[in-house]
Amino acid sequence: MRSPLMRRLGLTAILALVLAVFGLAPGASAAPATAELTFATDSATTTPGGTVNLSMTITNNHTYDIWFVYQTIDPTWLTTQRPDLKYSFTGCSLATTAGATPCSGTGPANLGANYGATVPPGQSRTVTLTLQVATDSGCNGNIGFYSYFYAEFSDSTNLSGGPVYTPETRVLCA
Repeated sequence: MRSPLMRRLGLTAILALVLAVFGLAPGASAAPATAELTFATDSATTTPGGTVNLSMTITNNHTYDIWFVYQTIDPTWLTTQRPDLKYSFTGCSLATTAGATPCSGTGPANLGANYGATVPPGQSRTVTLTLQVATDSGCNGNIGFYSYFYAEFSDSTNLSGGPVYTPETRVLCA
């Protein structure tokens, strides 16, 4: 005697196969991120006393404006293990159509306010921090950072992201 359970499982399997063959089955697709934070540097290396510009770009992939961004930036664990590496953020600017505009708040404070007003759908904002390596810094070590961010959109949704890692800058001996 056949089990009713086996009969139901067989019918379910046949139905799933028919739907898959004709393309009617629901597909597995990941929802696109609604905001993306990326980093770039203008140089992969520097020497003690040198500077490197670290650019951070937030891109709005959502259909609503980004109203608010909160972002932190902290040294990576490997960077903190080299106490001989001495550096600081000495400048901050926001790229605008009229040129670079100084921004306020550098370091691990709220960097999100530096992205300016709203970020419309499909657009990006770039903030550049100047990383100054001290003249008495150690050599042959990498300086790297990671960041977490939080964005709020005009449709009352939000997104948390991170950690997002920056490219590392190698401090070379001259």
